[in-house]
Amino acid sequence: MKRLNGMDAMLLYSETPNLHTHTLKVAIVDPAEIGADFGYEAFRHHLLRRLHLLEPLRYKLVDIPWRLHHPMWLENCDVDLDYHLHRIQVPAPGGRRELDAVIGEVASTPLDRTRPLWEFHVAEGLAGGRFALIGKIHHALADGVASVNLLARAMDLKDGPSDERDNDEAGVTPTTTGLLLAAGRDHVRQISKLPGLLGDAAKGFARVRRRSRERGEHPDLADAFDAPPTFLNHVVSPQRRFATVALRLDDAKATAKALGITFNDLVLATAAGGLRQLLLRYDGKADRPIIASVPTATDKSDRVTGNEISGLSISLPVHVADPVERAQLVALATKIAKEDHEILGPRLYGQLMGYLPTAIAPAAFRWLGRRDAPNKVMNVAVSSVPGPRERGHFAGAPVSEIYSTGVLSPGAPVNITVWSYVDQLGVAVLTDDETFDDPHEATQALSEAFSELRCAAGLSVDHSTVGVMADHALR
Repeated sequence: MKRLNGMDAMLLYSETPNLHTHTLKVAIVDPAEIGADFGYEAFRHHLLRRLHLLEPLRYKLVDIPWRLHHPMWLENCDVDLDYHLHRIQVPAPGGRRELDAVIGEVASTPLDRTRPLWEFHVAEGLAGGRFALIGKIHHALADGVASVNLLARAMDLKDGPSDERDNDEAGVTPTTTGLLLAAGRDHVRQISKLPGLLGDAAKGFARVRRRSRERGEHPDLADAFDAPPTFLNHVVSPQRRFATVALRLDDAKATAKALGITFNDLVLATAAGGLRQLLLRYDGKADRPIIASVPTATDKSDRVTGNEISGLSISLPVHVADPVERAQLVALATKIAKEDHEILGPRLYGQLMGYLPTAIAPAAFRWLGRRDAPNKVMNVAVSSVPGPRERGHFAGAPVSEIYSTGVLSPGAPVNITVWSYVDQLGVAVLTDDETFDDPHEATQALSEAFSELRCAAGLSVDHSTVGVMADHALR
């Protein structure tokens, strides 16, 4: 048994009928590339022999009686692959749009909390004899760092043999008395740490305010907790829409270098350019900077489960027409956000989440999810995750592309997630069915913003989109 930490629990409590908190990992498998024999049964056998390496896939939630503490994970549970694995068909002609529509349908349904919190959907019918593996895993199980490590264990990253074997015996369900005793011990530890944590928080906020006064005002950066109202912000519907595009990783690195900014700054500058285009289209204006919520890891170990994350609030200068000036403002905003984050304490947010009141938190999040009021904290979520550098295989078939996405937040139904994989950047947009006429408007705008940045940096903009699905991107 292991207790959910504060961030794990928050991601569990914040799940509501219209705000699902599972994440998606999508791998495009191209068996024809090496003449491999691949299909549903081959993947099922591959996964079965790897389950002992994928510990979180064998966790099951155990609630504490009367919600006296955060739930616990029961480890080494039996897994019914007939339940967790699904075989689905992508409609003809099997291009990017058809696959993205299927992924949106998969994303629209929550996971069953009485089972281990994950599913895999093997999508057949893609152009060129390809397959898509659509993994749906609850965010309470794994953040971005853990997901990368988990995916690396699930795949063969080299052609050599891997550690495959039958699974261990299932764990033993604890007694009610045992759960209550463990909850009591944890509460005693929490109470003893609370005065010091509150003192650290007070000092941290005071230091941030002092540093902010020292910097002075910057009219082109958004003020904290002052996200403007936009078409991007409304009550989130339960239905999900998904869109993807792949870019060249080397192109992104070269562009960042030419502009004198970091790789993560480039991702945010691309998001700013794409969102500016969409704001002009839907709102008819982009006259104020908006705020992006950007998750950041506080632990970059080789763990495969849990959430060790915090968040940055970064101003996106969508009101600025010049792409180079936008990129420089993004770099400035990121620098300020990181400095404030360090001053406050990178782990403070996660530590405070440990004190969420378990009896009322789920109801409070349900109210927040239905609340028809502006989200002043953020307009959009943007994240960048470094994925595997080596090409992976499932059951001998190579993985050619990987896409990932996080969750949607109250009043902010757009999540832009960038995952690097080998030589590509997989860009994914998750949204609901009420924000865009077509979610591929968002990926098209991001692709055009990336080309705009390359052009401004004096670099070639030919063939910026790549991937085996690239030919089907706009069909």
